[in-house]
Amino acid sequence: MRHTCAMRANRHFKRIYSKGDSIAGGYLVLYYQKNNTDQDVLGMTVSKKIGKAVIRNRVRRLIKESYRLNEANIKSGYDLIFVARTKAVGVSFEIIQRDMLYLLKKAGLFVDISK
Repeated sequence: MRHTCAMRANRHFKRIYSKGDSIAGGYLVLYYQKNNTDQDVLGMTVSKKIGKAVIRNRVRRLIKESYRLNEANIKSGYDLIFVARTKAVGVSFEIIQRDMLYLLKKAGLFVDISK
């Protein structure tokens, strides 16, 4: 199992927002950029427009768990930022996971190793 680093620096987020590619789904937006290493860096943004802290933290936990379960199938060497949209409030884990997989496949970052 790989280890993914957390993206914490604001300048790192800004660089990917400005120079990276993006794909929008129904509940999430994916920003990504190749980082020329063999390690992934994951960042998440859940705006205060989503709701109060309890709701934002729940959405964050759903995104983290969905990423964790599919981490082995994601190409390594990318900086990824998932931004939650306002429609993500109150949806189930399966819907968040389906949207995340859709975005990763559309970006060409998902490799199904089970085949």
